[in-house]
Amino acid sequence: MSTNSYWYLGLSFISIVLMVIVFYKKQSVHTYMQFFIGVEILYLIEAVIYIFNGSYEYRPKMLSNRYYDSHLGAITSNLISVPTLALILSVFQLGWFWIVVCIALLAGIEWLFVELHIYIQYWWRTAYTSLGLLVYFPLMKKMYPWLKKARKGVSRAFLLFLGLGPFCGTAQFLPFMLFYSRVYRPGWFSDPTHDTSAFGIVYYLSVAFITTILLVIRWKYRWIKYGCLETILIMLTVLLKRSGILISQLWWDVYLYLLFPLLILYIGEIFYKHLTRGEPTDITRPSNINDQ
Repeated sequence: MSTNSYWYLGLSFISIVLMVIVFYKKQSVHTYMQFFIGVEILYLIEAVIYIFNGSYEYRPKMLSNRYYDSHLGAITSNLISVPTLALILSVFQLGWFWIVVCIALLAGIEWLFVELHIYIQYWWRTAYTSLGLLVYFPLMKKMYPWLKKARKGVSRAFLLFLGLGPFCGTAQFLPFMLFYSRVYRPGWFSDPTHDTSAFGIVYYLSVAFITTILLVIRWKYRWIKYGCLETILIMLTVLLKRSGILISQLWWDVYLYLLFPLLILYIGEIFYKHLTRGEPTDITRPSNINDQ
């Protein structure tokens, strides 16, 4: 294992420990949703600046393919470290002093990674990261109390979409990153891995959107939405294969991408229920009979 890997793994380990502590202290579905919504906002930003505009490159040196190796480094940032700090700031409603401390910490880590040549900036600069976090952290802090209130209509659908996005995105990328299970060839980029990654973003956002629509529609029988999702995915898979965009390289590839969204739909049902009813406050929370 390369020295580069230890830096990324070390940062991931520390962030995961902090994340587990927060989840232990705040055991609620809304806390989990807050985390995943924070992840998805970062995923969307990364899609624009990193995948489509080549802002920087991560070099953890854990995978042989350089582009997919960079994606693995991106996971440390966007799935683990940055959203964990956002979770701490928002759940405990910490003030501007701690927001600035967290921004300075991440800017310092980014500077160190650049100096160690394990993170390469092209047109991106650390100042851009700091400015972005100056918006991102307060936004996440404001969102948490709002998220805990009962939601309906467009706001509920929007939060549901953001909450499910990381499940769809991570499940989309990891199989072809780690096992080269599939290739997408829409013809947007000359590099097949770049082409696959770019189309993978469109694919996972489409699945998240379809899943959200199925969740907000009222069904007489619960199983119908599962059947609808599976039918749509099968039709989409056939269409992509016949058009030559999708090339499956392992026997289990199609089955995984058809079945895993069903689990995401199940998770979505849990999120939908909690978004609809909100998180009980100390006043509205039912009293335990043993406390009386």
